[in-house]
Amino acid sequence: MSVNTPSSALPEIDHVRIAIAVAEWNGAITSRLLEGALTSLASSGVEADEVDVFHVPGAVELTYAASRLVDKGIYDAVIVFGCVVRGDTPHFDYVCESVTQGVTAINSRGLAPVIFGVLTVNNEQQAFDRLGGPAGHKGVEAAETAIRMIAFSRSVGK
Repeated sequence: MSVNTPSSALPEIDHVRIAIAVAEWNGAITSRLLEGALTSLASSGVEADEVDVFHVPGAVELTYAASRLVDKGIYDAVIVFGCVVRGDTPHFDYVCESVTQGVTAINSRGLAPVIFGVLTVNNEQQAFDRLGGPAGHKGVEAAETAIRMIAFSRSVGK
């Protein structure tokens, strides 16, 4: 029996293709998620030409973008970045449910991992706290998750 033990060190991976889809809505936040991810990927040895960045209008559109990018068959992982801030209407719940279920459905196809980097927060301060503040940097975490999932995918083969 093989046992996969957790490690704090990131696995080393070579020759990757990663796509990142970024929602333009709440761009002051999503741009910083992207920046953190790109910095983290570069420091992990991922070359700039191995990462493609795509912009979409909002969080709901991330599902379509991720599905199209996975279907291209050229990416080892897709990261989606968005930020949904709770408001006074149930719109927040619909958007969060839509993007969560959409990403889950794409992941269940097993073609390439889609990393969920969508902040769902009660206010903007909570979002900024997740950009290097008390709650860590979710952009960096998404990049690290992508690397781990690419290593996982390669370890189990096709």
